[in-house]
Amino acid sequence: MGIVWVIIIAILALVGGVALGFFIARRYMMNYLKKNPPINEQMLRTLMMQMGQKPSQKKINQMMRSMNNQMK
Repeated sequence: MGIVWVIIIAILALVGGVALGFFIARRYMMNYLKKNPPINEQMLRTLMMQMGQKPSQKKINQMMRSMNNQMK
């Protein structure tokens, strides 16, 4: 009966560790992306110019605001 308890505890510890690791990694990545956004205004301006659009400050601000709202 002792070996059964060891196996059950090992499985529960494994499942708990995987779940805890997932949530810690998720929180770390969310904080990292919040502090270091993947795109900034200069990158957005360059991207719009490459697509053949004339980037106005109003368009850039609107796109940055929509990306920030999407991150939340």
